[in-house]
This record gives sequence, structure tokens and C-alpha cells, in this order.
Amino acid sequence: MKLLRHIPFLRSVFLHSVTAFGGPQGHMGMMMKTFVDRRRDVTKEELMEYNSFCQLLPGASSTQTLTLIGYKRGGVPLAVLTLIVWILPACILMGGLSFLITGLHREDLNTTLFQFIQPMAIGFLAYAAFKAFKISVNNLITQIIMLVAMGATYFLFKTPWVFPSLIVLGGSVTNISSKRIPEKTVIKPRHIRWTNIWVFVLIFIIAGILSETARKQQWPNRKAYNLFENFYRFGSFVFGGGDVLIPLMLDQYVARPNSERIIQKNDPNIIRIEREELLTGAGMVRAIPGPVFSIASFTGGVAMKKEGKEMQLLGCIIGSIAIFLPSALLVLFFFPVWQYLKKYVVVYRALEGINAVVVGIMWAATLYLLKDVSIISLRPVSFINIGVISGTFLILQLTKIPAPFIVLFCLLLGWVF
Repeated sequence: MKLLRHIPFLRSVFLHSVTAFGGPQGHMGMMMKTFVDRRRDVTKEELMEYNSFCQLLPGASSTQTLTLIGYKRGGVPLAVLTLIVWILPACILMGGLSFLITGLHREDLNTTLFQFIQPMAIGFLAYAAFKAFKISVNNLITQIIMLVAMGATYFLFKTPWVFPSLIVLGGSVTNISSKRIPEKTVIKPRHIRWTNIWVFVLIFIIAGILSETARKQQWPNRKAYNLFENFYRFGSFVFGGGDVLIPLMLDQYVARPNSERIIQKNDPNIIRIEREELLTGAGMVRAIPGPVFSIASFTGGVAMKKEGKEMQLLGCIIGSIAIFLPSALLVLFFFPVWQYLKKYVVVYRALEGINAVVVGIMWAATLYLLKDVSIISLRPVSFINIGVISGTFLILQLTKIPAPFIVLFCLLLGWVF
């Protein structure tokens, strides 16, 4: 069986999934170390291109980037397996936490073994930004684009439109020049497989119809239909990752159910989640490895907890599938089209600006995360944080120590202190 030869790759994906702390910002540095420097599944240039492309799409960008690495190695079957192996540990952890919600407190997250995970993630991100800088920023115009993107992203980090807007702007600027053209190649017409995009649209329509019908007719398991539609919609339209997804869920499940209009209806089947519960999940998802979008597994379970354990488990499964399905369908449809389009001069030139924007976003994310870490006080923890950040960067840059060992060391450091 052809997939058997990819077992070492899938094992690396699994190890990545259980050690990739720090959200999409930290994930990029770990992917650079694991799949570029150590395994050489992709080149640095390819990884940068994948990441740039995924920033143009809604959904979980780090998940889409990893899915494309699997797609390059073994086509759609391996891409799907890569996706499953990547999201499964985080979804299981977050789904399980929905059953333990009453025993968790957000305050505990920053005072236990997880306290040095964020400084470590900053070190990973700084490493990825440094490597990407050397590849993508090599002339005056890309330097300017990087600095503008860094400033705009830092001050508008939680604004959903900032990422796609900057990418479009960066690609447009580098198209002004008549230089930087690809090698002359014959561009053959390519048959586009429309299956994925039609499946994406069809699921979106069917989910909307079933959800609305279930609401109006008060179906017995109405919440399950509503949950699937909610998460599929989130996964289809969210730009900017978990920092945008979490506010949307707060609006959908906390603010709206407590509005005066909804309270007057007195609908017992409305999905309502306590603010403290959702914020607990938002804190926990930052403290576990894997994609931030796995918070949907937690939210789905909490939303169905009053329906019994079996329905709560179903809520976890619905959240896991519905939030990641759009990301997979979109990236696997648009990437082959992108591979064809990038051979044109206008797209080829745009890539230079897009990559510079991504580097700016990575530097901005480094600074944005840094402001929440104590590094300027005279307390011992500040000196340890500085040591963890700089130590992580230097280990990644100067040694071949695998990323999981760095994570284990930082967890042990947190447990000791």
C-alpha cells in the first residue's frame, strides 16, 4: 500500500501535533524546524509560499499549511490523513475538557507547568520570522512592505480584515515593477476539478436549510443542527485564526442569547454558554498543543452538556468536523488553481510582495505576544522568560535538537518554578 511509505511522515506530524504550542504563530517555527530543516519534506521557499497562500483563505491557516505539506508528499489521501492526525489530539483534549469544565479555572494556566510555553512560542516565532526574512526580504520595496505590514498588524492584530487586505496590497505593490518575471514557460490549459468547491457550497446550503428548519419546527435534536451550521459558517468565513474565532463565538453563544429580544422569546432550545465557561476554553486552548480552532470541540461539548453525555460527545464531534471541514475543502480546491495561476507574470510578481507581508505579520506577532510576557521587571521570572525566548531561538538556529525536546524542557522548567 502506497500510504505505508508515509508512516514516518505521519509519525512526525503526530509528534508535531502533541508539541506544537503557541498557536499559528508558534506553529510556523516548529514546521520550519521539523519539515524543512530536519525532514526536508518541503523547502523553505515552499513553506513560505504555502503559508502565504493560506493567509489568503478563511479558516485555520496553520492547519491548511500542514495539509498542503501532506498534499505535496502524497496527494489528497495523504493530505486528509495529515489533517486528521494533526487535529485529533487537540480535539480529543479540548472535547474531554468540556466534561471537566466545572473543575477548571483560567487563573491556574499561568501559574503551573505551562507558564513558560508562551515565551517558548515567541522564540519559535522569532526563529521562523528570521529564516523567512532571509528568504523573502532582499530589496528596498520588500523591506518597506515588511515594515508597513508589521506596523499595521501590530496595531490591528485582532481586526479580521487586516491580513487579507495587507496581502492584496503587498501583491499589488510589487506588480508595479516591470522586473522580477518568471522563466518563460509554456502555460498549458489545465482542467480544474470543481468537486471540492461544489461540496463546500452544497454543505453550506444544506446546513443552513436544516438549521433553520430545525429552529422553526423545534426538532428534538435541534441544537445539533444549529451547532453544525454555526461552526461550518465560522470555518468558512473567519480570517485571522483563533483570535477572531473566539470573539465570534462569544457573540454567538454569550451575547445574542442574553439579548432582550431572545430572552423575551424564552426559547429553551437556544444554544447558550456562560461567558466564564467559554473564556475557560479560550484559556485552555492556548495551553495545549495543536490548532486553536480545536476550541470548537470544547464549545460543542459545553453547548450540549445539558442534553446528556452522549449528546455532549456528539457536540464535541460536530464541533471538530464542522470547523475544519471548510478549511480542508477550500485549500485542496484552490491550491491546484494557485499552482497554475502563479506561472503568470502578474501572480509571480505578487508572490514577492505577499511573502514580504507574511514576514511582517510574523515579526508583528512576535512583538504582539512579547508585550504580554514579563521581561522588563526585576523579578526572577522575567530573567527566565528572557532566557527561554533567547535560548529557544539559539537552539533552533544553532543545533539540530528536535522541537519536542524544547517543549518538554519548558514544561519541566514551569513545573520546577
